[in-house]
Amino acid sequence: MVNPLILVAIFVIATISGYFIISNVPSLLHTPLMSGMNALSGVTLVGALTATGLAYMAGDAWWVQLIGCVAIVLATVNVFGGFGVTHRMLRMFNKKKKH
Repeated sequence: MVNPLILVAIFVIATISGYFIISNVPSLLHTPLMSGMNALSGVTLVGALTATGLAYMAGDAWWVQLIGCVAIVLATVNVFGGFGVTHRMLRMFNKKKKH
């Protein structure tokens, strides 16, 4: 079993480094960067599904499985929200047809 303190430390380090990386991106690139990151969000969703499935098969505590389910829901919302924003952004650049 993995030490939970190691997992929390990895989460904190990833959060801090992600904040500093994203804060240095110019405002003009945020939306295109986000649309490109939808693939990474898909990988996050697959990871959440895998981790939750492994927790279920290993017979871990119910709260571990619940956290996994919450991770699946949040990753799914992130993927669909990202595609929605990307679709909206692309509609802004479509030329309107004149009849």
